[in-house]
Amino acid sequence: MYTLTLKKGEEKRIKNFHPWVYANEVAKIEGKDAQGSVAKVVAFDGRFLGYGFINHASKIIVRMVTWDETPVDEDLFLNRIKNAKSLRERLGLSDNYRAVFAESDLLPGLIVDKYGDVLSVQFLTLGMEVRKEMLTKILVKVFSPVCVYERSDVSVRKKEGLPEVKGVLYGRLPDELIIEENGVKMYIDVENGQKTGYFLDQKENRDDLKRYVKDRTVLDCFCNQGGFSLCAAKYGAKEIVAADVSALALEHVRKNAALNGFSNITTVEADVFTLLRDYKKEKRTFDVIVLDPPAFAKTADAVKAGYKGYLDVNCLALKLLNEGGILVTCSCSQHMTPTLFTRMLTEASAYTGIPVRLLEFRHQSPDHATMLGSDEGTYLKVAVLYRQPRDRK
Repeated sequence: MYTLTLKKGEEKRIKNFHPWVYANEVAKIEGKDAQGSVAKVVAFDGRFLGYGFINHASKIIVRMVTWDETPVDEDLFLNRIKNAKSLRERLGLSDNYRAVFAESDLLPGLIVDKYGDVLSVQFLTLGMEVRKEMLTKILVKVFSPVCVYERSDVSVRKKEGLPEVKGVLYGRLPDELIIEENGVKMYIDVENGQKTGYFLDQKENRDDLKRYVKDRTVLDCFCNQGGFSLCAAKYGAKEIVAADVSALALEHVRKNAALNGFSNITTVEADVFTLLRDYKKEKRTFDVIVLDPPAFAKTADAVKAGYKGYLDVNCLALKLLNEGGILVTCSCSQHMTPTLFTRMLTEASAYTGIPVRLLEFRHQSPDHATMLGSDEGTYLKVAVLYRQPRDRK
């Protein structure tokens, strides 16, 4: 077994249950074992801190698994996956939810999303990759799925020295998979859809549209498979425009609208920035606008450019918003902190000369809960803004 001794003072974050040990925090490494094996982590003075999975190929050299002497064996993984499932059931979730959220469920690098009787999984770290067979067996035991499908076709695996892969690990993927979210039926493409097939983290935020859309016109930007659009239709929106640059995503929107009998959703294939500028020229406005863009700041180095992108798209949206209208604006960029996101929205209001009130500030759904002490897990920000009407004489 490897034993890693941290530099003086570097143990504070680990003692607060942060799950990552960076290579530049390590004073020395003793012993030898396979990469991905369990390593012991101690403070500079020799105090025991816990065990984690080691990977010399990653800047995160150890991902913590335990902060005590509990053996890191199959029973530990079984217990943690059972606990993860139990928590979701306690939250009232059953048909579709994030069943395992990596470090937040003390299973670093393991993502499991449940879509009906299908589990879509990602093994994002070497420690989980080398235990894939065991973990698949446990998932089958705990969830009794018809299929476990791997969606490890993500670039983050390269940082762990792993290739991108996908395919069936257990059972057979159904020809057609339909889930129900917020009372709306949706086709899910586990094999080729975004991430593991769909974005489950916005589930409760999509349902929150019930407060704002009845008898209103709605513009759903970066609509993906139409989760916000479908909820808007369910809750009585008068007209909905679903916009995305992806033709495949819009095909899913139309398919899902037909599945639910919604006839008031129009799809527009376009770059959202260009579309918003075109709508401004046409003097077209909306009562409710949803902005749920992809991450504009995927790394710390990209924050400045990402901030500019968020500012631009929010300024454009505010200009298209009717007085008394609602802007639901999101950021899934981990590096766009809540403070930075709020600052950007304040700047957008000042730049456009449009006063707004913050009605709600929301995060990801509770099946994506994060451990205190690990801010990286709290990545989704959702602000609900109200455009203040002008005073009338």
